[in-house]
Amino acid sequence: MVLVIGGSGSGKSSYAEETAVSLAQESVREITMKKYYLATMQVFDEEGRDKIDRHRNLRRGKGFFTIEQPTGISCALKKMGDGDRIVLLECISNLTANEMFSEKKTKTKMQVAQDIMQDIKMLKEQTNHLVVVSCNVFEDGIAYDEAATEYIQAMGKINRELAALADRVVEVAAGIPVILK
Repeated sequence: MVLVIGGSGSGKSSYAEETAVSLAQESVREITMKKYYLATMQVFDEEGRDKIDRHRNLRRGKGFFTIEQPTGISCALKKMGDGDRIVLLECISNLTANEMFSEKKTKTKMQVAQDIMQDIKMLKEQTNHLVVVSCNVFEDGIAYDEAATEYIQAMGKINRELAALADRVVEVAAGIPVILK
């Protein structure tokens, strides 16, 4: 498992895609290895649509099967074929927001974090390689309302647990990958 973390516009998505493609190419099962892209972003406006289009263009020609899965990411396993697979999950910050701020909103921030980590562990166990993208949302030091503070706290817990679970952790800053673990 590889965790790729960085700020908005840092280049983390491109790096994660390159990593997933490289891992598939390095595999002795490259011919049969299926590459899945788990997309968690929900579109609410034109900016979101533009971001999704940009990401689709980045993946074009790289052999990814896209699965739209804004919540409950372990459910994506049912949508994948059997056999060898590599999964690129983008992105934890969207997934966390979707889980926390859904219309149902029946879970606490800690329940959301626990459920997401349980799903990620399941994905890790049932894939050959798992590349997870997450946003670094902790660095601007501005005071937030209660809901945003709970989101940031949940992201902090999830990112710490992801880093502990990952075999490799990479932070991307200004397009430059820095190996942390």
